Amino acid sequence: MWISEGVLAGLMAGVFMGMANEIGHRLGLFSSNLVRVDGSFALRSLNRAENEAAVYVLGTVVHLLTSVVFGTVYVILAGLFGFEARLAMAIIVYVFVLWISMLLIALPVAGQGIMGQKIGKAVWAEQLILHTVFGLGFWWALGLI
Repeated sequence: MWISEGVLAGLMAGVFMGMANEIGHRLGLFSSNLVRVDGSFALRSLNRAENEAAVYVLGTVVHLLTSVVFGTVYVILAGLFGFEARLAMAIIVYVFVLWISMLLIALPVAGQGIMGQKIGKAVWAEQLILHTVFGLGFWWALGLI
């Protein structure tokens, strides 16, 4: 498996995850909005004032770049450890680690509290759904590429 396949599959999975989150947020099903969290955090880190357009543009870029990085890291790990990249169990374990990392590292660093508690009490479940979408999208995309 080539690194470019991880890049493209990660990008596609990130698009699916972002779309699912945006739709869920706009329908009132999710209290969290990953693009807004990413964009707000990035602007604060750059000491820039927040405005809606900048939050969404920068948040989309950050979200998709991290998705590409996660896809790339995964295919590198598959190559290093010698397992088939499209192996469902391997993707499940990897995405589970990403989900836990999101709850215990990324959301707190972004100022949203452990497990995103500042956003809402069910953010852990929202993130589980979104990471499942990412995992399914990643698995599907790896099969296409």
